[in-house]
Amino acid sequence: MVSAAEQMAANTSWAALGKATDLRNRILFTLGLLIVYRLGTFIPVPGIDGAALKEFVDQASSGIAGIASMFTGGALGRMGIFALGIMPYISASIMVQLLTAMVPQLEQLKKEGEQGRKKINQYTRYGTVVLALIQSYGLAASLEAGDLVTDPGWYFRASCMITLVGGTMFLMWLGEQITARGVGNGISLIIFVGIIAEVPAALAQFFASGRSGAISPAVIVGVILMVVATIAFVVFMERALRKITIQYPRRQVGMKMTEAQSSHLPVKVNPAGVIPAIFASSLLLLPITISTFSGSDSGPIMSTILAYFGPGQPLYLLFFAVMIIFFAYFYTFNVSFKPDDVADNLKNQNGFVPGIRPGKRTAEYLEYVVNRVLVLGSLYLTAVCLLPEIVRNQFAIPFYFGGTSVLIVVSVTMDTIQQVQSHLLAHQYEGLIQKSQLRGKGGKARKKRGAPARR
Repeated sequence: MVSAAEQMAANTSWAALGKATDLRNRILFTLGLLIVYRLGTFIPVPGIDGAALKEFVDQASSGIAGIASMFTGGALGRMGIFALGIMPYISASIMVQLLTAMVPQLEQLKKEGEQGRKKINQYTRYGTVVLALIQSYGLAASLEAGDLVTDPGWYFRASCMITLVGGTMFLMWLGEQITARGVGNGISLIIFVGIIAEVPAALAQFFASGRSGAISPAVIVGVILMVVATIAFVVFMERALRKITIQYPRRQVGMKMTEAQSSHLPVKVNPAGVIPAIFASSLLLLPITISTFSGSDSGPIMSTILAYFGPGQPLYLLFFAVMIIFFAYFYTFNVSFKPDDVADNLKNQNGFVPGIRPGKRTAEYLEYVVNRVLVLGSLYLTAVCLLPEIVRNQFAIPFYFGGTSVLIVVSVTMDTIQQVQSHLLAHQYEGLIQKSQLRGKGGKARKKRGAPARR
């Protein structure tokens, strides 16, 4: 039977969206900040040779430069002030979360409530600055080595580092403002907009290659069908759950005795979300991007890395798959789903899994279930991330598209729609409560006026 919340969500419309003033203001605020982000991607870093950069990007658009440029909304290809994108912040936040799971002091800090979270966020910002400084220096030095700078030297390196680090910190602030005062997760929306902004140009290039005969019509139709099937598969798997039955015994609340209740503990097939794919991509992109911009001056070690770990190479695909599976398990059991903590919470709430003793046995059972579920989840992540890589290299598609991008786009879209529906539900509930209060007051008044006088 459909719940009241689901019925209300099904009845939401543009008229309901127009009446929700707070939600409309949040959406406009989000769109305004995202427009600011897109404008910033077109502001160039000072000292870049625009003609040489354009020629280089056109040659490398289908390779690793296309991958990095896709995640920055084209800012890296244009060497805009947001060329580093938001990836330093994401890498720092993932590292802090992993350290929080492994370092007892940080784990205790996380349990201290709002003050502890503020301290962890501060550590994340410090880590973002450090990573951005390292990446900006490497990028500036690589640009000089690739003859893409008009006036190389320490002055260019300093100005480039200041500009890129400032751009990353500004993006971090934009994301926090969107999360607090807008709709959706700000950091995820920035990555989402950066990926979506590059799709029209990539499609135009794809169809132009088809008109010129470089790609056959069968390949074009096959790629389109594969993208649609991948999106449908990602939506299905992201909504897939393994429900564990939880039983709550009878208990006395005040003067009343509540009946025994049965509930479910939902375990997602992919509890780690898109984090394993993003972290694995970051590890693969960092050294190769620097060597790509350095041009022909890369040393023998970097040349060997490019030869064996370039996009589409067997070792690249193998390392990518291993890192995705590793981070899927590591992030799930250390951050997103800790069986010991879940078992303790159930025990404190007098809940138990039927047939399993509370405490340690419940934790072991939960770990067993999540391990089995994660086999499917990690393989799903690996397949979605590697299949486009294989197809792109097999059919020589002249632009980059990857499973990580599809995962991010689908996950962010689903999360944002869910938040919009939550705001609409809250608005409709408020309207129903106000109407019921007004009817209640009017009914009492009519009852008082129409009641016969007692004698």
